Amino acid sequence: MSRLKLIRSRIRSAAAPHSLRIQLLSRSLLVLAALLLLIGAFQYVIMKDFLYRNQAETMSSQIRGLPKELFGIPRLVPERWNVNNINNPERRPLLFLPDMSIAYISEDGEFIDWTGTASGMVSPQLSAAKYDALQEQFKQRVHGEYEVVQDETGREQLVVFRPVGGPDSPAGLIQVGKDTAPLQSIVLRQLLIFVTLSALALACGLMLYLPLLRRTLHPLNRMVRTVEDINAGNLGIRFPASQGQSEIDALAQSFNGMLERLEISFEGEREAKEQMRRFIADASHELRTPLTSIHGFLEVLLRGAAANPEQLQTSLKSMLGESTRMKKLVEDLLLLAKLDRKPELELQETRLDSLISEMEPHLRMLAKQRTVRFVLTGGVRGMYDANAIKQVILNLFSNAVQHTDPKQGLITVTLTVSGKEAKLIIRDNGCGIPPEHLPHVFDRFYRSDASRTRSQGGAGLGLSITQSIVEAHGGGIQVFSPPGEGTAFEVNLPLTLT
Repeated sequence: MSRLKLIRSRIRSAAAPHSLRIQLLSRSLLVLAALLLLIGAFQYVIMKDFLYRNQAETMSSQIRGLPKELFGIPRLVPERWNVNNINNPERRPLLFLPDMSIAYISEDGEFIDWTGTASGMVSPQLSAAKYDALQEQFKQRVHGEYEVVQDETGREQLVVFRPVGGPDSPAGLIQVGKDTAPLQSIVLRQLLIFVTLSALALACGLMLYLPLLRRTLHPLNRMVRTVEDINAGNLGIRFPASQGQSEIDALAQSFNGMLERLEISFEGEREAKEQMRRFIADASHELRTPLTSIHGFLEVLLRGAAANPEQLQTSLKSMLGESTRMKKLVEDLLLLAKLDRKPELELQETRLDSLISEMEPHLRMLAKQRTVRFVLTGGVRGMYDANAIKQVILNLFSNAVQHTDPKQGLITVTLTVSGKEAKLIIRDNGCGIPPEHLPHVFDRFYRSDASRTRSQGGAGLGLSITQSIVEAHGGGIQVFSPPGEGTAFEVNLPLTLT
């Protein structure tokens, strides 16, 4: 049932006015209709001009092919060519063309209509200035164009002109007109045919364009379905990046990049939440142990052990040791919080070889009976916080002491230069770190040996603090522990080039 509702909603969305498919279809058909309308207008104007011009040329050819005697105008000398002869019934035209109007315009501008009353045609009369201009054109052997005018009855006629006589013996103009209704009928019929064909073309285009548009928008619809399938739990889904449409492919690649960033962000958030959960649990566990121990000793003292000097002294020493451990844990947590927020280092030019040599007595005292070797390269300088670097060395050295045999242990401190970095290596010959624990040695509260008691080691924050200090200096730290060869911590710090 829900699937049916989803299909119906998609159908309604596809048919909605805001649907991309409907908008593309309507706008495409609107552009096509506008183009067809423009073509129809041009076709109407061009065809009308062509028909009128062709009719005018036909009428001019017909008039030129007829001798003057047919119009009742003999070859007389100019002085006898006058209006009286024209008005003489014996001098009226002998031939009338059907469906045409004929008029004579004398040289002095007098207009005489020769059209018979039976034909129903009336010769339209132009202005005197127009006739004078036409006669002047013919005197200069320039043939005039046709004119479209209306007669007294409102009928539109196409009229042409022919001079009577020659340039040296002008005798007026002959005006022949023809009704334009047949020509208009042809033009309108052609226009109606064009409109009908255009409407059919739009209808066919609509039927053909819908499936074509649906196929064209298929990659976009596929992307919509992919987006609907994506949520915070399955950000690994990706859009097809090659669908044959460059714009859709570019959009898919952009979405894939965004999804990859979101996936990394969500994964980082999950890891951060998990780390925070572990951190709170581990911190609570580390703090609970000394507090429980102190609480237990206080109960013993309250039950009367305080009256026994020996028990009182033992309890006080135990509580002092637990409070010291708790104080060290809190200080380490505060230090990690500062390093995570924004490390504030007092950087100054420091010689690492001199700093390690200065710490050598203290380190040998920590090592007790273990063998300690120093291999230092002189003149290694850089901008460091001396106290923070001392803490790095002390943490790594203490870690090596904890994991080596008290008598057979061997710890080697090496300082060399590699390119633009100072390389500090603290190596031991202890039991090493199992491969499955290597990726987690710098995690907070992490112990490779879960059974190790707190009297044998710290809270698991030393290596985390060390990593944060080294990274705050712009360096890096790595751990290597080949099976049976002990463990080596390698610290890389930037140098001051001289």
